[in-house]
Amino acid sequence: MKLLVLTALATTVAATAAFAGEPAATAPMAKNGMFVDAKGMTLYTFDKDTAGKSVCNGPCATNWPPLAVADGAKASGDWSIVTRDDGLKQWAYKGKPVYAWSKDSKPGDTTGDGFLNGAWHVAKP
Repeated sequence: MKLLVLTALATTVAATAAFAGEPAATAPMAKNGMFVDAKGMTLYTFDKDTAGKSVCNGPCATNWPPLAVADGAKASGDWSIVTRDDGLKQWAYKGKPVYAWSKDSKPGDTTGDGFLNGAWHVAKP
């Protein structure tokens, strides 16, 4: 039983670590014509996602950390909250989940735009 609890805890910690920064209590903000997280890091959308559903899991979510939703956060306007396959909550704009890119090193970087044969795009208002 103790091993089962420790395994569940390790899985939860690993899943949470894949999320971009701290969970956001409010929807991302627009800055310089794109959406950014609370630290000013660029957010992206993924063409393979369908409205309301993230397909970026496992190693994909390590490279493209989903923007987590804080407990008690409320969706508004074009922003919604989607439930990922792992049960965690993620922000979505017009139904498209948003992510950070692990290779962006400072606010304003957009090195993930066009990645994977153009499947990743800077999220814009």
